[in-house]
Amino acid sequence: MKISIKSIHFDASTQLEMFIQKKVSKLDLFYDGILSAEVVLKVVKPETSQNKEASIKILIPKYEAPFSSKIGDSFEEAIDECVSALEKQLLKIKEKSKAK
Repeated sequence: MKISIKSIHFDASTQLEMFIQKKVSKLDLFYDGILSAEVVLKVVKPETSQNKEASIKILIPKYEAPFSSKIGDSFEEAIDECVSALEKQLLKIKEKSKAK
């Protein structure tokens, strides 16, 4: 799976990018046909707690692209929540494909 990471109005650290690669690549365990994942990171104004937004869009052939967007105190927290939500979506898609 190809993972692209976009950080809007800031530069993501190498450590953060490695964390994202590790977490998002685990989605392959829930669905085999994932082509790519697009991760977008941005800091929501004003500068308060709960201002780090992460969104992940997954491209799967023959299905509408699963998408999740979460806000947290840190990008790591937001990514964890996105991945968790996407796991549930991928399991539903997998169940639908088996039913056919």
